[in-house]
Amino acid sequence: MIRLFVAIDLPENIKEQLNAICFGLPGARWVPGDQLHLTLRFIGEVDGGLFREIRAALEHIEAEEFAVRLKGLGYFPPRQEPRVLWVGMDKSEELLQLRKKVDRELNELGVPAEKRKFSPHITLARLKETPLARVTSFLSGNGLFSLPEFQAENFCLYSSVLTGKGAMHQPEAVYPLSVGSR
Repeated sequence: MIRLFVAIDLPENIKEQLNAICFGLPGARWVPGDQLHLTLRFIGEVDGGLFREIRAALEHIEAEEFAVRLKGLGYFPPRQEPRVLWVGMDKSEELLQLRKKVDRELNELGVPAEKRKFSPHITLARLKETPLARVTSFLSGNGLFSLPEFQAENFCLYSSVLTGKGAMHQPEAVYPLSVGSR
């Protein structure tokens, strides 16, 4: 069985800027810079045959490159003990359309839809017994967090292996987005 998800990889300069704020929270297990990504769709565990079908089906998706601006920090679940620290992004209709196209291809293969509402974000850290006061202090100290816009030029199919140090992601296929008429 192979654990899969679809995501947009981040440019190196964006990963470096995200890493620069990843400190100062007790109980935080920070996501390594090379593992940072914007998940479009979690798929879960599939067998080898379905893996090959998914990899081929995603090649049918046609979409144009689009701009992404990361801004704002928060945590999941809201109004409960924080378990995930994340960075958000400006609303992007192009991202939502790409997500719908990915969903459509996966649905045609019988991959069950995700139960959670799509909330675009990048996970910065998994939190364990991190005091809420420390999380809110971190959030207020980074209240104006924003990064320069970057172009999403492709999306990827990733495999993921769970380890004692967290999930390790490996790109299995890269799907370029077309350059639109600008």
